[in-house]
Amino acid sequence: MSLFITDECINCDVCEPECPNGAISQGEEIYVIDPALCTECVGHFDTPQCVEVCPVDCIPKDPDNEESHDQLYAKYQSLMSVTE
Repeated sequence: MSLFITDECINCDVCEPECPNGAISQGEEIYVIDPALCTECVGHFDTPQCVEVCPVDCIPKDPDNEESHDQLYAKYQSLMSVTE
């Protein structure tokens, strides 16, 4: 499952540079996560880095984008083959 940022986001700017897939960007009011790019850091790290650095704990799993660990890893592999 990808992650998403709730409206509790304070725009502190710490999550965006931590995302190894470039899935986080500034939205109209708060940061947003592109579910097509979010792998919950599978393939890069053991835990989602944006969640690790978020000071207000506003990055839960997105129930509208459920994916298994295997699906997230396949997405990671696909994303990495595009960048090579």
